[in-house]
Amino acid sequence: MAEDERVRPDPVRWIWYAFGGKLPSLHDAWVLHDVTARTWQLRHAVRSLVQVSPGLLFLLVPGPMWIKAMAILGGALLAVWYGMAYAEFTCEHRAFKQGYPLGTARRVREEAADGLDAEQQARYAARYRDTGPR
Repeated sequence: MAEDERVRPDPVRWIWYAFGGKLPSLHDAWVLHDVTARTWQLRHAVRSLVQVSPGLLFLLVPGPMWIKAMAILGGALLAVWYGMAYAEFTCEHRAFKQGYPLGTARRVREEAADGLDAEQQARYAARYRDTGPR
């Protein structure tokens, strides 16, 4: 997929997308890239943290700061843990919402991994499998 085909959403639309909203079809290629890039799991973790960011309003509640901070930290850790447990399914659903058939995100990630594996095996063979005379 060519990088010039991908149109990144503006910050307001990205926040909408992070909370589970569907982006306009102009951003279809970007969404597929977002859920299939090499860093797709990191991107998903960031989206999970953005989803719990309204929890920072808890700081406005009266009480000891350390209790509020620990509550926010515990909530954020739980959100990221839960989010990462279902990351593959959530990303697949994001691609589906943009109009891609179910299984597209997984297939694209597997094709990229297969290509990377073949490249790594070729580098390994070139480096360690000396076929010349000894």
